[in-house]
Amino acid sequence: MKLEMFGLTEIPLVVEGDNLVELILSSLKKQKNSLKEGDVILIAETLISKVEGNYIDLKKINPSLEAKKIAEKSNKDPKLVESIIKESKEIIAIGHNFIISETKHGFVCANAGIDESNVEDGLATPMPINPDKSAQKIYKSLKNKTEKEIGVIITDTQGRAFRNGAVGVAIGCSGIKPLWERIGEKDLYGRSLQTTEIAIADELAASASLLMGQADEGIPIVIIRGFSNFDKLKDSQSNIKPLIRAKELDIFRK
Repeated sequence: MKLEMFGLTEIPLVVEGDNLVELILSSLKKQKNSLKEGDVILIAETLISKVEGNYIDLKKINPSLEAKKIAEKSNKDPKLVESIIKESKEIIAIGHNFIISETKHGFVCANAGIDESNVEDGLATPMPINPDKSAQKIYKSLKNKTEKEIGVIITDTQGRAFRNGAVGVAIGCSGIKPLWERIGEKDLYGRSLQTTEIAIADELAASASLLMGQADEGIPIVIIRGFSNFDKLKDSQSNIKPLIRAKELDIFRK
């Protein structure tokens, strides 16, 4: 099996209202390429937020008393903390330089997924308002224009409990199932798998993050080609919800 991965290097700095689908197709053409059957398009969430005009102007934030108290504990800017509170359903834990919260989307992550990198000074980008809807819009348009079966995944970079460092994860998807249930399949010794579920959208997002990077790489979109199990997992009605563990099943929050 051979898996190919390449970044779109011709994507300019985007502004609100830019047509991301046209930018993707234009960049592919400039790179003498085009979408193929089974391609998975992975897009950094900051790019989505910029195109959708989803910014936070930190200069205009008036921190609450709660934000100021949390800022003292976390060593963060009170204005950023106020933004984290507003983007969260629940503040779960506070540490030095981080705040773990459950976002409005249901993701448990640091700082509600708000990003201050790769954006103009004084601004920050929260997660897209509805990453699944954003992915679906791009998926439908690309599929209509190319007549190819493809997948679209919106990616973010997040840390993990009990491990240092951040990895790419999926926060929205369309055209491909995010969770691969392999229960009932056989292992190498013929035993049936009992509990095996693969967070395939996260695995693809983590792979793409190798090219996207976190600094000045300037590659916010990556194409993964040759994913041999795409046909098993393609799904025009997919969304990210199967990856989100229900709170009542989260033993670390009980």
